[in-house]
Amino acid sequence: MAGLVTTFGAGAMTNAIDEIRDAELLFVIGSNTTEAHPIIGMEMKRAVRRGATLIVADPREIWLTRIATRHLALRPGTDVWLLNAMAHVIVTEDLVDRAFIEANTEGFEAVREAVLGYPPEEAEKVTGVSADDIRWAARAYARTERAGIYYTLGVTEHSHGTDNVYALSNLVLMTGHLGRRSAGMNPLRGQNNVQGANDAGASPVFLPGYQRVDDPAARARFERAWGVTLAPEPGLNLNQMMKTLGQGIRGLFVMGEDLVISEPNVAEIERGLNALEFLVLQDIFLNETARFADVVLPAACYAEKEGLFTNSERRVQRVRKAVEPPGEARADWQILCGLARAAGAERGWDYAGPAEIYAEMASLAPKFAGISHERIERRGLGIQWPCPDPEHPGTPYLHRGGVLRGRGRFMPVHFRPPAEPPDSEYPLVLSTGRTLYHYNAATQTRREPGPLAKQPEAFVEIHPRDAEARGIADGEHVRVRSRRGEVVCRARVTRRVRRGRIWMPMHFHEARANLLTVDAGDAVTGTAEYKVCAAQVQALARPVAARG
Repeated sequence: MAGLVTTFGAGAMTNAIDEIRDAELLFVIGSNTTEAHPIIGMEMKRAVRRGATLIVADPREIWLTRIATRHLALRPGTDVWLLNAMAHVIVTEDLVDRAFIEANTEGFEAVREAVLGYPPEEAEKVTGVSADDIRWAARAYARTERAGIYYTLGVTEHSHGTDNVYALSNLVLMTGHLGRRSAGMNPLRGQNNVQGANDAGASPVFLPGYQRVDDPAARARFERAWGVTLAPEPGLNLNQMMKTLGQGIRGLFVMGEDLVISEPNVAEIERGLNALEFLVLQDIFLNETARFADVVLPAACYAEKEGLFTNSERRVQRVRKAVEPPGEARADWQILCGLARAAGAERGWDYAGPAEIYAEMASLAPKFAGISHERIERRGLGIQWPCPDPEHPGTPYLHRGGVLRGRGRFMPVHFRPPAEPPDSEYPLVLSTGRTLYHYNAATQTRREPGPLAKQPEAFVEIHPRDAEARGIADGEHVRVRSRRGEVVCRARVTRRVRRGRIWMPMHFHEARANLLTVDAGDAVTGTAEYKVCAAQVQALARPVAARG
């Protein structure tokens, strides 16, 4: 990605989590924060209690909408129309921060021209959000000094997710909500240490420290250190990999992931997994993908190993072993080093432990150069990158004193509809997501009686009018269909969803929502469109009562 996003690495928060409580305005879009990110959700509650304005943009009613100042219930997949219309108001009413734009950005005029074509009255027709609400939200955001944007998968899991992020970035840049406390642009990371995985180069685009693999200078630095020749072209993203299983990709190494629960259009994934020549699974539990594995390598969980994790706010923190791993389970780094040596690696895989591994990465990545196990041990709290040297205190919020890349680049974007709109055969729009009681593929949470008692089975939320039209009663089992498959689960008749829309959690293997979802991917990131697909819900045939 270009512009503001690349200045701090893919998906990192510009600001710190504890700054949320002091925000004057929170614009939460595409994030069910209290359920998917409950710790950050608590900070948002604190901010509201202290008088902050809360704007929630989400197609569905969530807990945060109960305390929101305004709920913008946009139609799924219309984010660009909403955000461009807000930018239209900010531009036409001269609410922009001209001094910030002139000193810190480039390309504003192109965005200004683009958003003039998105007036709020037209946006209302597309998004379902009233023009008055759009104007109110734009004015409130632009006029509030400590205003932060918070988003997650509801923004990125679209075939145009990159456009959504660019549109948000444009709002931040044109209002100057950057480089100050309790503001910025804050994607909330959804999994433990997913930020750390990206930091370490678990990406087809970046080497460790967000150094592009197609940058000759960066590539040469790692080639010298590792003693290997690196390909100059980016690799395949996850969506591309899944579409070539059993064809271009003949073998797969899966770590900490349950593909047949989490990937879209999963019937195709299963066909690809069956066509593989070899599949290795490395995980702490057997999961659904283990059914396709040739070899399973037992890994240690977080409490059974040493190391560093990085959270959403870029804070690198120590993880300390509390108990020994069971049986033959080992820490991930030990498994990988053992595999490398078994495969014939002659040097570079004899690390003494995680501290030495991180030290190597920090020596090659300027953003982490001042971070080490020893320093975090002394401080006790963790360090937020960028941290360029051992004397640097870390960076609570980014872009203080100016945009890190020199100038933040505005990116004009135009609305593109979702890949699969509803039609007469599949008239409902299905979105998927997470719930409070289960975590991702539920490999861990469905093993515990507490979460199971709270949420024992899959369900689909459907509006009362849509349920009535289909003869569906609350609590009945129904069939949910799309062009890719069908599942049976309970109907939850509720006004949390609007007419024409349904919602399902993705946690349940016996009613996999991702049998239904479309695998159309974003052109830049490859992220699939989990949030919009055409679907239908049908009542199951009721048994006929026996006649005496």
